[in-house]
Amino acid sequence: MLIIGKKLSPYALLSISGLLAASDQAVKWLVQQSMAYGEYVSVTPFFNWVHLWNTGAAFSLFANRGGWQRYFFIGIAVMVSIFLIKLILENRHKGEAIAYSLILGGAMGNLIDRVFRGYVVDSFDFYWRDWHWPAFNLADIAIVLGALLFVSSSLLGKKANTNAEPDGSD
Repeated sequence: MLIIGKKLSPYALLSISGLLAASDQAVKWLVQQSMAYGEYVSVTPFFNWVHLWNTGAAFSLFANRGGWQRYFFIGIAVMVSIFLIKLILENRHKGEAIAYSLILGGAMGNLIDRVFRGYVVDSFDFYWRDWHWPAFNLADIAIVLGALLFVSSSLLGKKANTNAEPDGSD
């Protein structure tokens, strides 16, 4: 069951995370099976389907640091994933719980890459003329959407609390 009272089922939320991680891995498998490393296919005047590897963090930070970053990012991803699972199981607020689920799914997708490949496969390349946004993947999209949902949910929750009428139970 997806909703239990006013809370979302932790099992449904964890299933969403697993489905996101699996979908991310399926896209990465498809890219690796159909394209050589560095190859790209122009899809629109502003989007390429690419096959790139990232050994660093977001925007390729720490990408060429001798290999230590692989284990560092694996450790960070494991700790963050455990923390997110704890937050999902506590599930205090629907919007935040969904945000945690999205972030967890993305973190797991990229974690699987780091553990088994040593790098993260990126496949989306948006650009304008000669300027390219750093390539990214489905896991990155889930992480960013989860972060945006968390911020908006937190801000809306605080606004709702400040607009609430006092109930006189102080």
